Amino acid sequence: MEKLSHVDSDGNARMVDITQKRKTEREAVASGKVKMSPSTYSLVRKGHGPKGDIFTVAKIAGIMAAKRTHDVIPLCHPLAITHIDVDYTFNDRRHTIDITSTVRTKGPTGVEMEALTCAMIVGLTIYDMCKAVDKGIELGPFFLLEKSGGKSGRYKRADK
Repeated sequence: MEKLSHVDSDGNARMVDITQKRKTEREAVASGKVKMSPSTYSLVRKGHGPKGDIFTVAKIAGIMAAKRTHDVIPLCHPLAITHIDVDYTFNDRRHTIDITSTVRTKGPTGVEMEALTCAMIVGLTIYDMCKAVDKGIELGPFFLLEKSGGKSGRYKRADK
C-alpha cells in the first residue's frame, strides 16, 4: 500500500528527509487556464491592461513565486532552481489564456510544487491586472503536465 510522504507512521506532518537522496536533473511542467469575457480578452490579447504590460509582469511574478515556494507551502524544501520559464497560448475562440510553466533543478528533490506555484501565481497576477475591467475572470484548472528525474522517474499526464 502506498503512503503519503509528508506524514509519519503516527499520522503527524513531517518534512521528508532528503539527506541521502542523490542529485539528478529534474524538470516539472505545469499548466493552467485563465478565462475571461470576450471584451476583456480582446483588451488583454494586446498585452496591456489598466495596470500595464500584463504578460511580462505576470511572468516575473510567477518566477519570483517559484523561487519562494518553500516560504508559502509548508514542508517544501528550498531548492537551487536552475531554470524557470513561462509560456502563453491564446485561444481566441474560448477567450482563454493557457499558462505553461517549466522549472528545472539539479538536486535531491523535484520541482513539481515550484512549477505549480509559478503557473498559479501567473494566473492570479493576470486576474489582478485585469480585475478593474472584469471581476468575473475564471482561473483553472491548474495541474502538473509532466515531470522527470529522481527515483520515481518520468510522469506525463495521460489526457494531455
